[in-house]
Amino acid sequence: MDDLGLLCDDGHLGLLLDRERAEEDRDVLAWLVEAEILPRLMLAHRSARSTLAAPLNDPDALAALLLNPEPFDLDGAVDSLLLSGLPLDRLLLDLLAPSARRLGSMWEEDTCDFLAVTEGLGRLQALTRRLCAGMERSARPTGRSVLLMPCPGETHIYGLSILASFFRESGWEVTNLGHSAADPAELLGEGWYDIIGLSLSCDVCAPALQALIPALRRASRNPSLFVLVGGPYFARTGADPAAFGADAYAPDAWSAPRLAEAALDRQTLTC
Repeated sequence: MDDLGLLCDDGHLGLLLDRERAEEDRDVLAWLVEAEILPRLMLAHRSARSTLAAPLNDPDALAALLLNPEPFDLDGAVDSLLLSGLPLDRLLLDLLAPSARRLGSMWEEDTCDFLAVTEGLGRLQALTRRLCAGMERSARPTGRSVLLMPCPGETHIYGLSILASFFRESGWEVTNLGHSAADPAELLGEGWYDIIGLSLSCDVCAPALQALIPALRRASRNPSLFVLVGGPYFARTGADPAAFGADAYAPDAWSAPRLAEAALDRQTLTC
């Protein structure tokens, strides 16, 4: 009996010890959740809220978000702006394009890592392609064609993609050499283009543009080729497009197709 009683007492004691260990483990787990995990989750939640609550109508704020390594819903934030009543053309011209220029300036001024800028621009370009694809679907062809290209040596080509979309939305057939190594003189000599649009951002590239435009006119099959220039250089300096051999300056992508159409209509009336 004594041995049996001792065995029962030892078994009971073992159960008590197991229960105490389980309660201890739960207490430790509760402490970890309360003292470590919850504060970190709350901090992460506050950071996400502050990031998404940033004023996306400010190009500098958007540029900062694009450089932020933390994930955020860029598409959702931009869609919210559109749902709030911001027109798509203003979103592209007043927010996305200036943000791209800001990223490029930060790289040129060596205030930001090149890889971070590249990744930020990649996110911006993917968003722009999605937005512009919807804008272009309603286009009605006009039979007019435009060749778009950056000035030789130019690295800022994001704006050309937006410009190309505005021309396509207006029904133009667009050839964009922003990411192409094709020779524009050959294209102008082999095909027919009503307009050529050239973008210039950097002062150092201005002499190249002055030399390029007369050469493109000589190469063109179209003797009445209309040359349109644009970009931050002209906005910043107020330079006369005629000094470069161009016919007109377009201050933004919204006005460029209308300016080009008006120029061709005048040519038609003159003929």
